[in-house]
Amino acid sequence: MRFFRGLWRVLVGVKDGLALILLLLVFVGLWGATRGAAPAVVPSGSALVLNLEGALVDQSSERGLGVLLSGGESPIPQVRVRDVIEAIHRATVDDNIKSIVLDLDLFMGSGQANLQAVGEALRAFKAKGKPVYSYGTAYVDDGYYLAAHANEAWVDPLGGVLLSGPGGSNLYFKSALDRLGVDVEVFKVGTFKSAVEPYVRADASPEARAANQTLVDTLWDSYTADVQAARPKLKIDATLANLPDRIKTAGGDFAKAALKDGLVDRIGTRASFGKEMAKRVGEGEDGRPGSFNAIQFGDYLNASSPVRDRSGSAIGIVYVAGEIVDGEAPPGVAGGDTIAELIADATADDDIKALVVRIDSPGGSVTASERIRQAMLEAKAAGLPVVASMGPVAASGGYWVAMAADEVFAEPSTITGSIGVFAVIPTFAGTLDKLGIGADGVKATPYSGQPNVLEGLNSGTRLLLQASVEDIYRRFTGMVAKARRLTPARVDEIGQGRVWAGGTAHQLGLVDRLGGMEAAIGAAAKRASLDPATARTVDVEAQPDFLTQLIERSLGSVKGSGGDVYARILRLSQVRAKSQINDALRLSGGATIQARCLTCAGLGTLNVAPVNREAWRLPLVKELVPLN
Repeated sequence: MRFFRGLWRVLVGVKDGLALILLLLVFVGLWGATRGAAPAVVPSGSALVLNLEGALVDQSSERGLGVLLSGGESPIPQVRVRDVIEAIHRATVDDNIKSIVLDLDLFMGSGQANLQAVGEALRAFKAKGKPVYSYGTAYVDDGYYLAAHANEAWVDPLGGVLLSGPGGSNLYFKSALDRLGVDVEVFKVGTFKSAVEPYVRADASPEARAANQTLVDTLWDSYTADVQAARPKLKIDATLANLPDRIKTAGGDFAKAALKDGLVDRIGTRASFGKEMAKRVGEGEDGRPGSFNAIQFGDYLNASSPVRDRSGSAIGIVYVAGEIVDGEAPPGVAGGDTIAELIADATADDDIKALVVRIDSPGGSVTASERIRQAMLEAKAAGLPVVASMGPVAASGGYWVAMAADEVFAEPSTITGSIGVFAVIPTFAGTLDKLGIGADGVKATPYSGQPNVLEGLNSGTRLLLQASVEDIYRRFTGMVAKARRLTPARVDEIGQGRVWAGGTAHQLGLVDRLGGMEAAIGAAAKRASLDPATARTVDVEAQPDFLTQLIERSLGSVKGSGGDVYARILRLSQVRAKSQINDALRLSGGATIQARCLTCAGLGTLNVAPVNREAWRLPLVKELVPLN
């Protein structure tokens, strides 16, 4: 027996040794590939191809090393919106770049505020007399927003354009919970704090429905205004009014209907598009059919990177992206401790003269939000000006964070507000009863074992939880009143958990100015007595370890085509449904007191962070707590 045990240990050791050798070989190969690769060169008179594969985000989520090595990949690839805008800005003044091509076949969308920022950069590019072209097999809302800015938008003969506008169905779990015998205890402040409704209703309340309808109408008005400004002859409302008849008149051909309505300018295959581009910018070096003189987005950033001083006065940019959670977390999740430490690092850096805090978050943990806010206040106390830049979503905990800033910027379509607080505690006495399981025990005080998820909450615990929620709401509204120079009564009137679009929030006094990241950076530079036109910016964020970066670089981009319009819409619908389920699970298993905006999930940046966080678990991560 000892012989076989010894033999088994030897075999296991050999297996582990081979795995280690293989990993080292992969590492050496990646190192050699990255070190030996020739630097990209920007071809003269070429087109910059913005191959936007996945979702546009403020901060990319980190993929765990184990997932990378096993070949797993994120549900949706991510592209940083600042990188896209930077590439467009460089191309605008680059004599080697003659035009921009938007390759939108694999584009999965973004928050409307980020789309507006990219649209603004494209308009500046066109103002220099340089044309923009777009190609897509099929366009839906977000992709079409960008394509509308093209001088010439192409669509595949088998594709088309289908605009549907913001909104859609949300999941409500009350009937299912009743069948399972699960009782959900809810404590909230805010007439419009609809985050808890999925647990206690089978549909939306009239108040939530009215508020959400106003929000999506405002976002849609902003969308259509931008698209029609880019294409003055286009009449979106008229196009959608009789869409089935228009498609029928075109013989069921979506592409021809889109051409007739002025949504696109040309119909053609990708090869045809490539041949036309070759006439305008020259043939591609590889000689393949449909290739043209071009440089891809990622290569262009590397090739055109300007030589910048790595020292001297700078504006630091800190990202609060994703769900706000307690403890430490990787990029794409806003860990309270992680972000507070980054702000402290920036405060201690003599070169950083001001901070821009970029927020794209529906909220999460109250304690984590306050941790970040306090770090911002400490930076201000140390003499750093702090400006908040709201991206697609800065609601609940995201808005809480912004209240520490000297100045708050938002885009007209930013989803913000949601000033409200709630607590959700599921209990399972009914479930145990259905299973024939009893629960009993002894207690030293009425609060022993409370909150008791097995037998339910007692009346004293309910009173304490409601008092705690009301206290946090009082603190929230008081903080907003002080920061925004409003009376607490006025904040309560426009608060109550209601979500607003950025333009409306500006009118209500919840934000200072309308504008994107560049406007916020300019304001921060002025506050620091720096020249906004030449001020250096530094991203203050944790970087993935070197091996992870190498492996991510070696995986390359996602391949495939975008599919027809219905396939694309179905994919987005599936992603949003998964996001709602994940939000519900995180909500029920997270912090007791939360400030979170579930309404924002279907209207902002796609959020598909998994509930199971093992892929990126960090040694010091505490229990992750959602807040909205």
